[in-house]
Amino acid sequence: MFIAASNWELLWQWKGNLLSGAISTLQISFLAYVFGLSLGLAGAMGKLTGGKVLKGILEVYTTVIRSLPELLLIVMLFYLGTDMLNRLMLTLGYEAMRINGFAAAVVVLGFVMGAYATEVLRGAIQAIPIGQIEAAKAYGMSPFLLFRRIILPAMLPYAIPGLSNLWLNITKDSALVAVVGYSELALQTKQAAGSTKAYFTFFVAAALLYLIISMTSLRIFGALENYVRRGQPKLG
Repeated sequence: MFIAASNWELLWQWKGNLLSGAISTLQISFLAYVFGLSLGLAGAMGKLTGGKVLKGILEVYTTVIRSLPELLLIVMLFYLGTDMLNRLMLTLGYEAMRINGFAAAVVVLGFVMGAYATEVLRGAIQAIPIGQIEAAKAYGMSPFLLFRRIILPAMLPYAIPGLSNLWLNITKDSALVAVVGYSELALQTKQAAGSTKAYFTFFVAAALLYLIISMTSLRIFGALENYVRRGQPKLG
C-alpha cells in the first residue's frame, strides 16, 4: 500500500543481502550476549563476595559503562582496543594485527552489556531469601554446588525480565557496529537504500526484520520465565 510495485521488485532483488545482515545481527548479538552474561555473572559475584579493591574496580566499570552512550563506547573501545593491542604486539616484537570485525563487535558489545548484566544479576541474587543460602552452607555445600543447586534456580525468576531487556537492547545496539565497518542488518540496509535510492522501502523492511526478531525473542523469554516460575504464584 505504501510501497510502489517497482520498489517491491528492488526489495526482492536485495532480499539476500537483508537476510544475510539479519543473520549477522543475530550471530553478533548471541555471542555478545553470552560473553556479556559471563562478565555480568563474574561481576555480580565479585561485587557481592569480593574484597574492597575488586568491588571498587567493578563499581568503576559498571558506573562508567552505564553512564556513557553506547555509540561512543563502541567507537572508543574498538579503536582504543585495537591501538593498544597493536602497540603491545609491536613491543613484543610482532607485527601489528588486523582485528577481525566480527570478533571486535562481539567483544565490544559483550563488554558493554556486561556492566548492565552485573547489576541485573546482582539484584537477582540479593533477592534470594538469605535463609536458603545459609541453610545450604550449613549442610556443607561447596561454593559450586551452592551456586548450581540454590543460587542459580532461585535467582532466575528475578533475573529473566532484566535479561530479556538486555537481549532486546543488544540486538538493537548491534546496529551500532556499522560505524566500525562491520556489515550487519543496519549497514546492509543502508547500502541497499543508497544503491537503489528506495530509502523508505528498505528501512521499513529493516524495521520489520528487527520487529520479528524482537517479538520472537519476547515469546522465547516469556516461555523461559514461565518455566523457571513453575509452581510459583503467577504475577499480576
